[in-house]
Amino acid sequence: MSGLFGALSNGIKALNAQSRAIETAGRNLANVNNPNYARQRIVYGDRGTVQTPLGAQSLGLEAKQIEQMRDFLLDRQVVRENSLKSSYETQQAAYQKAQAGLGQSIDRAGETDTTGAAGSGSGISESLSDFFNSFQSFAARPTDPGEKQTLIQKAGVLTDRIQITDNRLAEVQSDLTFQASADVDDANRILSSIAELNAQIGRFEINAPGTAVDLRDQRQAQLEELSKKISFETQPDPAGSGQINVLARDGSGNPVVLVNLATVAGPLSLSGATISGGTPSTALNVTGGSIKGAIIARDTGVQDLRDNLDALASQLVTSVNAAYAPSGGTFFNAAGVTAGTISLATGLNATTLKATTPTGAAGDNNIAKAVANLANTSFSTSGGDAIDGTFSQFYSTTVANFGQTLSTTNSRVTEQTNIENLVRTQRDGVSGVSLDEEMTDLMKYQRSFQASSRVIQVIDELLDTIVNRLGVG
Repeated sequence: MSGLFGALSNGIKALNAQSRAIETAGRNLANVNNPNYARQRIVYGDRGTVQTPLGAQSLGLEAKQIEQMRDFLLDRQVVRENSLKSSYETQQAAYQKAQAGLGQSIDRAGETDTTGAAGSGSGISESLSDFFNSFQSFAARPTDPGEKQTLIQKAGVLTDRIQITDNRLAEVQSDLTFQASADVDDANRILSSIAELNAQIGRFEINAPGTAVDLRDQRQAQLEELSKKISFETQPDPAGSGQINVLARDGSGNPVVLVNLATVAGPLSLSGATISGGTPSTALNVTGGSIKGAIIARDTGVQDLRDNLDALASQLVTSVNAAYAPSGGTFFNAAGVTAGTISLATGLNATTLKATTPTGAAGDNNIAKAVANLANTSFSTSGGDAIDGTFSQFYSTTVANFGQTLSTTNSRVTEQTNIENLVRTQRDGVSGVSLDEEMTDLMKYQRSFQASSRVIQVIDELLDTIVNRLGVG
């Protein structure tokens, strides 16, 4: 359309287009602190072209659609890095709880402070030293009732601390199992939410692809929340309108569909260390997320600690009882050869404690010395023993190795956090809202609106001249 009325029509369309742009800039500014929001832009275009005496001319400017500024490769990278970070953070938290349960100070470099937690002398290492030192004192004064009483007390403290430490570590494992189960429930809830958002996006975009930008923001937020629980992949569905499929991998690398468009294809489940999903239910090879982190911490780091405590308890019971056997009894309960069951023999007290054989003379101390000498005895697993080295060396090595595990995990968390922040920063460069940029755009749209208004005003004045003043004498 040409002429004044055509120009007036085009001016009105331009006003509408600039208004949409101002609204979009205002929406961007309103979401400047929303981490799940991707900035939006108006896509301008011509309504069409018509043939006029002056040639082909535009039917006028219009706001054709709202474009979401997203880089889907960066979105997928954020999901992957977020999943790894969540796994490491879960392991770190679990190892810190196990460290507290161990009651032994561990510095961040993996070295072991064998003086006990905060130097309080409350660790197993101190109890081992006290136990053998008490036997040494008992050997020096085998008839002293005070030494006997002290030895029984120190032995009881040692067995109690080993049991309590094992119980604390078992509780950490139980908490990790509960956490993993709760995270599986959360993951299933998130999968349902993603499927529902897929359905809504499909309905809104069936005739207008890419326009359900707010729903897409919500779905991306849910995907990032899901990445904190498990590792997965996403693939756009060629048959869907803006919809995606959520996939995991089995042990052979084959895809297992978790969300198929608007349907959850079999909820996740956890059995022992196996995470399953899809239809039919398939064991998944999950490499990240808090569920995997909890399983790793429970079944490796914390379980290794408990296994070593069991070995220490077994060697302690076996060796001390063998050295004490000539007295005609046992020092420890022979049936309690694990950290959770180690205890003193029934009936053992300061009165029944023996320093020598039943036929030994008063003041003999051969049994007490034999037990005391175990403190410096070096054992070997290759020789059939449960531990390598002396009791103190084995326990120190156990704690040091755990300290190294915690130190390594701390480093991984730091490195992964830096990587994730770097990727998020890159994505924010594309999708994030810049106050400076939005204010500049706002001024540009404002000026454009004012210019279009001025054009309409001029045309109005021209039409007023034509309609009301031509021919007026």
